[in-house]
Amino acid sequence: MSSGRPRGLPHVDAMTPAVLVITGPVTRGEVTGWCDALRELLGPAGGRLVECDVAGIGPPGLAAVDLLARMQLTARRSGGRIRLRDPAPELRALLDLVGLRFDVVAQPEQREPPLDVQEAVETGDPAL
Repeated sequence: MSSGRPRGLPHVDAMTPAVLVITGPVTRGEVTGWCDALRELLGPAGGRLVECDVAGIGPPGLAAVDLLARMQLTARRSGGRIRLRDPAPELRALLDLVGLRFDVVAQPEQREPPLDVQEAVETGDPAL
């Protein structure tokens, strides 16, 4: 006895990662709560990705660095990983200074003008 194949497309999980929006200013006492929220988003199966929106984390400091380091450790222990979304340049510099590396959501690049196109011509310039 064989069973028939179900009609339609097979069920596929969405590729969109969960997002955790971190608002600040961050204090050391909030680290456990943020790690618990991350653990919930990763789920019991693990192996998932969570994007941490850090645009509202506030002024970067050691409390923010400690939070992100502990969240990265929590994600790895749960079999997942985190990726930062919209980190301020100051926060990225501070993370680099202390030696922490994070994946960052790619920001759209500004469009560059095509090559060999001059925007203005100065008199006396030779033609190309």
